[in-house]
Order: sequence, then structure tokens, then C-alpha cells
Amino acid sequence: MRDEPIAWRGAARHMWALLEQGNRRWAAGTSRRPRQDPEHRRQVAAGQSPRAVVLSCIDSRVPPEVVFDAGLGDLLVVRTAAHTLDSLVTAAVQYGPQDLRARLVVVLGHQRCGAVTAAARALRTRQTLPGELPAIVAALEPAYATSDGQVEPMVRTHILRTVARLRADPILYAAATVIGAYYSLDTGLVSRVA
Repeated sequence: MRDEPIAWRGAARHMWALLEQGNRRWAAGTSRRPRQDPEHRRQVAAGQSPRAVVLSCIDSRVPPEVVFDAGLGDLLVVRTAAHTLDSLVTAAVQYGPQDLRARLVVVLGHQRCGAVTAAARALRTRQTLPGELPAIVAALEPAYATSDGQVEPMVRTHILRTVARLRADPILYAAATVIGAYYSLDTGLVSRVA
């Protein structure tokens, strides 16, 4: 895994600290819902400068703007099932650092991920899922192979694999720090894992 670019560590560390503070407010039930008023909406209507990009799961229980108690324009959020990557998703993540100068990319996995659970079940039973769902299973198969098919270790392994892939991307390596984080559905807290 490539190291974080030295030039962005300070800015990224500061942004992560802000996200952690927002998450602690959320978990404690003291969310401020900052920068969500009509005046701020008018201010950001002309342009955006998000603090970070969050690549997260589509799970309805894990909305990054809520989990990090963030406001309008604070986060550029990209969501796929189990934060799986393909070229379009990678391009969307690249857009934040490349065009909007977001210096932090957070890969956010979570507890009891339904996509990971379904993929693990399909791989264990050798079942072919309908439609385009086999693409998700294929993306998660490497994590399945190294975590004995157990869902929670599989989630964490997939976070690390996704972080490694994004850190290896030349555009992201030059422009941002990529970290991995895990959201607990039980506590509401996010912890950094990579």
C-alpha cells in the first residue's frame, strides 16, 4: 500500500478531525445540522468546495452527511453497494480532489453490510444472483477469500482493499490522502481503520 502523500497530510488530518467531531455529535445525539439553512444554500448554489470525498455504501442507515453531521457543500459523497469500485466510481472519487480540491478521501464501510452479507451467502452457496448483482459478488470475492466468508472481517478487509486501490491511483495519490473508516450501526461511531 502506498503511503499518504506528505504534502496533503496536514490538511487531510485537519479535515478528518472535523469529520470525527461531527460524528461524535451525531453519535451523542447532539447533531447541529450545520450549514443547512436557506442562506447557506444560496451561498453554495454558485459553486462547491467540499472538505472531503466519502466513498460509502448505499445502505439507507449510513448517510455520510448525517453520520458526520455535515452541511450543504461539505462532502462530495459517492455511494455504491459495499463501496465497490469500477471506472465510473473511481472517476467520481477523482473528481473531488482533481477539480474541487478536496484533500481527503474517506472509504466508509459499515457494520452488518447487506451487500457483503448477500455476497458472502452467494459465494458460500455458489448461488448466482439475478441481474447485475453478480458484479458486486465478484468485487467482494477477494475479501471473502481472505476472511473465511465471515461478514464483519470481510467488511474490514474490503475497506482496506478499496483504500489500497485508491491510494495506487496516480491522480488521487498526487492530490489527496485516502483513509478507511468503519461505521458502527450500534453506536453511531466511525473509527479509522486505515
